[in-house]
Amino acid sequence: MAEAAAALLERAARPGATLEELRALRLAVQAVPLAALRPRLAEHHLRALFGLLGSSDREQVSACVSILERLLPALEPLDVIQNLREELRKGLFHPEDSVKILTMAQVGRIVEDPAAVPEILHSPELLQQIINCIGGEKIAVAKEAIRSLSRLAQSQQGLEALLGSSLLGDLRRVMATSDVVRYRVYELIVEISSVSAESLNYCASSGLIPELIGELTGEDVLVRPLLCQTELRVCCRATCIEMLTSLAHSPQGRQHLAQQGVIDRISNIILGADSDPFSSFYLPGFVKFFGNLAVVDSPQQICERYPVFMEKVFEMAESQDPTMIGVAVDTLGILGSNVEGKQVLQKTRSRFQNILSKIGHQAKNAPTELRLRCLDAISSLLYLPPEQQTEDLLRMTESWFTSLSSQPLELFRSISTQPFPDLHCGALRVFTAIANQPWAQKLMLNSPGFVEYVVDRSVEPDKASKDAKYELVKALVNSKTIAEIFGNQYYLRLRAYLHEGPYYVKAVSTTAVEGAE
Repeated sequence: MAEAAAALLERAARPGATLEELRALRLAVQAVPLAALRPRLAEHHLRALFGLLGSSDREQVSACVSILERLLPALEPLDVIQNLREELRKGLFHPEDSVKILTMAQVGRIVEDPAAVPEILHSPELLQQIINCIGGEKIAVAKEAIRSLSRLAQSQQGLEALLGSSLLGDLRRVMATSDVVRYRVYELIVEISSVSAESLNYCASSGLIPELIGELTGEDVLVRPLLCQTELRVCCRATCIEMLTSLAHSPQGRQHLAQQGVIDRISNIILGADSDPFSSFYLPGFVKFFGNLAVVDSPQQICERYPVFMEKVFEMAESQDPTMIGVAVDTLGILGSNVEGKQVLQKTRSRFQNILSKIGHQAKNAPTELRLRCLDAISSLLYLPPEQQTEDLLRMTESWFTSLSSQPLELFRSISTQPFPDLHCGALRVFTAIANQPWAQKLMLNSPGFVEYVVDRSVEPDKASKDAKYELVKALVNSKTIAEIFGNQYYLRLRAYLHEGPYYVKAVSTTAVEGAE
């Protein structure tokens, strides 16, 4: 097979290679391991294939891209930049997006190799063109450009080259193209900042992080025409908060935002949102910011320091706006995903229990998309790892469960029997979340037909449902209290289900009768 691929490579490298030969080569190289191709691959093969990219025949270009995507990883990154520098340059200027993406992917490999980084830094025109690609019309091209430059900045040399040389001017020039492109550059800067404290300092010193923060209050809007100031402010806030949420995922990002007073500023914007008729456009993002911040930091500290966050989440959950309810439900699910967050919610007592009742109602009656979000949030709120199942916490999750509905187990059971796979699996995940808690096991046992439903494989029509049911059975069997509560008969049936796996089908024997129709 490798010999056949080598022969096809030779034919493709000769002048006049046909489309049929390229199609055959594409199939051949996919079927041969890279290790077998490597000894038979020469520089002139790759030069010839890059040369064929100059054709106006799009099918030929597509075939060559597929072949090169397979062959180029067989070369060391240093060999690629040293021997194919001009081909890479031409690829970045190619009219076909697939060729640009192929080329930038190779640059991404090169900048991850310490030995090859100096070579790419000696070709600033390559990096300039990749920066230009951030402003490309196609998002796939822009994403690949961001990915390549982010990889470059992971080395000290690359970081200095990108943010401490004329390339910074190229970034600023591209930013001026449009609002969309400006935020693509911010996306790059946030990715770089997430690598280390030193990377963030470079980004801050470049002025790009302060400019991103400035967009939060629309400080650049005053230089725009008056007619579009409001729309720009709303759009900037909504997009900016997404970037700042990503920045806050890293410890150095959170520290920088706190030091610059950004978190306090976001809190104040939420506080004044009631007087802004456009706040519904950006408020969900601001609430999500604090929700994510609480999880990666400390739910108790965040909620105590910024009480407006919890108040706004509750207001949104109590509203009649499905969009706001969805964001509130998601945020409560995130906040209650760990014990500290659960305890913060528990301190609000009856108010949170009333919200749980509304969430239970929405899980039953809302449009499908919101029902799914409610089911996921309920699962997150009710789950307790075995090592954290104290008496107080078990009483808390039991009280939360009973707050969802007058008959919560039957509510989720009815959802699990509906002919909608997503809802069916969502309800099973709720059962799985509480399956290792003794109070829930007692409810399941005392609900007529529930255990039979759990071990009935015939009600699971697809793979996702079978997997979800299997996770429920696994959670039950792995619980230390299940044998005592369910009794030996049911426990052994559950163990057998677990042992047989999620896709077990009982064999049915038949007898053939001679002469039967």
